[in-house]
Amino acid sequence: MSTSVVLPALGESVTEGTVTRWLKQVGDTVQEDEGLLEISTDKVDTEIPSPVSGVIEEILVQEDETVEVGAVLAKIGDGSGASSSDDAPEAAPAEETPAPAAEEPAAPAAESAPAESAPAEQSAPAASSDATEVKLPELGESVTEGTITRWLKAVGDDVAVDEPLLEISTDKVDTEIPSPVAGTLQEILVQEDETVAVGSALARIGSGAAAPAQAQPAPAIEEEPIQQPQPNEVPEQPAAPAEQPAAPAQEKPAEQPAPAAEPAAPAAQPSAPAAAPSAPASSGDEVTYVTPLVRRLAQQQGVDLATVTGSGVGGRIRKEDVLKAAEAAKSAPAAAAAPAAAAAPAAPVEVSPLRGTTQKMSRLRKVIAERAVASMQATAQLTTVVEVDVTKVAALRDRVKGEFQQKTGDKLSFLPFFALAAIEALKTYPIINSTVEGDEIVYPAHENVAIAVDTERGLLTPVVKDAGEKNIAQLAREIADLAARTRDNKLKPDELAGGTFTLTNTGSRGALFDTPIVFLPQSAILGLGAVVKKPGVVSVDGKDAISVRSYVYLALSYDHRIIDGADAARFLGAVKARLEAAQFEGDLGI
Repeated sequence: MSTSVVLPALGESVTEGTVTRWLKQVGDTVQEDEGLLEISTDKVDTEIPSPVSGVIEEILVQEDETVEVGAVLAKIGDGSGASSSDDAPEAAPAEETPAPAAEEPAAPAAESAPAESAPAEQSAPAASSDATEVKLPELGESVTEGTITRWLKAVGDDVAVDEPLLEISTDKVDTEIPSPVAGTLQEILVQEDETVAVGSALARIGSGAAAPAQAQPAPAIEEEPIQQPQPNEVPEQPAAPAEQPAAPAQEKPAEQPAPAAEPAAPAAQPSAPAAAPSAPASSGDEVTYVTPLVRRLAQQQGVDLATVTGSGVGGRIRKEDVLKAAEAAKSAPAAAAAPAAAAAPAAPVEVSPLRGTTQKMSRLRKVIAERAVASMQATAQLTTVVEVDVTKVAALRDRVKGEFQQKTGDKLSFLPFFALAAIEALKTYPIINSTVEGDEIVYPAHENVAIAVDTERGLLTPVVKDAGEKNIAQLAREIADLAARTRDNKLKPDELAGGTFTLTNTGSRGALFDTPIVFLPQSAILGLGAVVKKPGVVSVDGKDAISVRSYVYLALSYDHRIIDGADAARFLGAVKARLEAAQFEGDLGI
């Protein structure tokens, strides 16, 4: 009997979806909740899981076809109609063909550590009774599943508490899953690109005492040990590095299998999980695990990870460590740079490793692109710009920023002042905070302000909920916290939802102003330019004079379907008046 796979409801305003990619083909065996295909809507990309376990008998909608919610996408049955050579063994693996069932647990180990066949074969025995299951945690109220994008550890690797094990991608955010315990990764249960439900077991971690002992003979006969990029993988053999002088090790590798077992494997066989942590250790120094984001940041900043001391758990190198190292390098004595300066008077142009390459768009980048195009096509957008004299705000900030940081622990930037002025203006002119639903205009009873944050993965907009009830200290604290967790990939998906208005601080990169795009369902976004000093005309005792002033451009992009130019001008006028008066002493919250 066949079961129909239908396109489920993906949101109140979503009526159809486009099949972007089938993850399974006719004749493939699927498990319940295993990803079948990818669907793209006007708001988000997501995967459609299988409602039952069985064999795909028919695919009814092809890639790039668009169908309505409720349409039948495929049919799944018990495989009785398929050929015996292809589907029969997979249809009933537990009843008559134990061989495929035995192969399935071995597949995770083989894929996650292709260069270490011996540890992979021993993954099942190593999974002792004291093993701890690593499960996919809850990632937000609206997130029910996640896709494994990359395993950061391989079977047989030692892991510390809170050390990242794998990367997970959802339809809202990408994040890392840390290890709940310290031990050895004994078994990987879910492979890369597979989608699992929240609460599913991903891997098992135990003491792993048997794994190194059984894995030692295999690498010893591969190649001579030529380097030791990961000595921390064999803590039970502290004397191993001292027992491997270069010449004897190359002449008689078979006579010392124990030292050769762990260090030789990464050098001889380029397995992806093993190569990642060893890549920064070009100088031969010991480097703990670093995430891909940190490694990419180090490359961009020109920082050698072998010289960085990590401040994270177990000595893990964090993004802040790389930035501190880069800052320290820039402020190093000029004498250290003298030889380079003599050889090259001008600093060499930094060439990105992306130059001349082609890369597939990430899921987040595709979602941003599609939402941007959809918003531009569905709305009538334009931008109004005003110039604001923030000299008094700058003076107030300079006067109180020391006390503010001492009492709150946060630095006082211009952003909380701009945010408070905008929020107050939203209360007076709620049309700027409204949304369109059909032929109705909805005016929310609250101001949920989204803050645009630039990350290496793309632009994300975490939301300050009920911002209209917060003072400058509270806004500064929450904005800083959301921005930091967004860049560190620690944001919960629910913290990205519910925004009614957006602030984007393009001035943080020196831009005077831009024309930001309004993303549906919001109706407006305020761009904050750089605060710059320049000559300005002021009135002194009834006479005009030229003085050095601090100015900023505020650019409001809005949906002209419901917001007129006069509405935008009134809103910006209220923000301008509030900032130029600079009467914020009672709103500081200190």
